Amino acid sequence: MKKYAVYRSPTGLYCNEYHDTLESLKGTLFEKVVKKEQLPVVLDGSGGYYSFKEDDYHFVKIIESDKKHPLPLEKMFFKNDDNFKLGWMSPQGDTYSCDYTNHNRCAIMLAEKFIPGAKFPERALGKAGWIKVIDSWDGTQRQHGQFVYSLSGKITKQQADKLFDVGLYFNEEVQRLIKDCENDW
Repeated sequence: MKKYAVYRSPTGLYCNEYHDTLESLKGTLFEKVVKKEQLPVVLDGSGGYYSFKEDDYHFVKIIESDKKHPLPLEKMFFKNDDNFKLGWMSPQGDTYSCDYTNHNRCAIMLAEKFIPGAKFPERALGKAGWIKVIDSWDGTQRQHGQFVYSLSGKITKQQADKLFDVGLYFNEEVQRLIKDCENDW
């Protein structure tokens, strides 16, 4: 059973491996790197580690799990959150929030739940009518924007309604999708 440090973010909870003994680090890249006096440590999931601090503002709790994903989808990627900005939207208009860099991780969990056996989760979701809301900042703009992407070039009425609710209805690409699809509704 592995231990995980659970942290909160605006889009959901996330887990990183937690190690408080040298024994638990066996089989990881850090078994010969981390010294006893550095424990406990958290593996960041990107090839690094850092010292665990219980008073970290974002820290929630330590959990144990032997599952592939220690927390359920809806806890890691808030479903239908009022503050939805970026993430995935189902054909029924349900949203799953993620930050700038977690679209793929979210897609993997969504595909496991809704399209089991999908080899390419993001593509499978797109083919199934899911849309992706991504950041559209190009590095020179003062503010980040949101871009709505549909792999199929289609959008459902429920998605259009939800895009209105989250303030993206008048985006140029959304208006184009609506114009191309509204006769099918």
